[in-house]
Amino acid sequence: MTIDFYYSLPSAPCRSVLLAAKAIGLDLNLKLMDLMKGEHMTPEFIKINPQHCIPTLIDDGFVLLESRAIMTYLVSKYGKDDSLYPTDPKKRAVVDQRLYFDMGTLIIRFGELYYPFIFRGADLDEEKIKKFDEAFKFLDLYLGQSEWAAGDNLTVADFALVSSVSTAEACDWDINKYPNVAKWYAKCKTSISGFAEINLAGADFIRTMYITAKNKK
Repeated sequence: MTIDFYYSLPSAPCRSVLLAAKAIGLDLNLKLMDLMKGEHMTPEFIKINPQHCIPTLIDDGFVLLESRAIMTYLVSKYGKDDSLYPTDPKKRAVVDQRLYFDMGTLIIRFGELYYPFIFRGADLDEEKIKKFDEAFKFLDLYLGQSEWAAGDNLTVADFALVSSVSTAEACDWDINKYPNVAKWYAKCKTSISGFAEINLAGADFIRTMYITAKNKK
């Protein structure tokens, strides 16, 4: 049985799934997608995923989209215990909240701020800078409440958030302005298996695009 995973390394959500799989020792059959070449728009891929988005997972015929759903599915099915995604309702709710925060606030505001700059050459919008700063301040508050993003041990919430934070850092966002984020981020670098070869390698792609856009100014 193979588990196919369609992904692109620059994508923070894709990297979060790869970190989760690494944490539980799960081998994925990696299907690298070149979005610039439109590989996600082929009839073959659209038949699998009509939304033509990545990441996309196929586990023995079961198709699943959205990185946070994929992470929680994989660790629930293949993890050795529930540490990465607790079964306790309250603990799980905190993990879910942090995942939704990453999806609905942090990574969204990153895209609103940086994607027009990277892909269209627009100036960085001051109001969007303020909104992104606000998102980081929220994250700093959360990280001041516990050792990790959603409690006293590593969870899938950390994989999602660290992928987003490293992507922001790749675009010269000053992580050190947020002391709890900076402390947690330093710990992630040494505690998360595959951090450098998976997460930072992907963030480096974003940095190259960011620097290219910056040099055109």
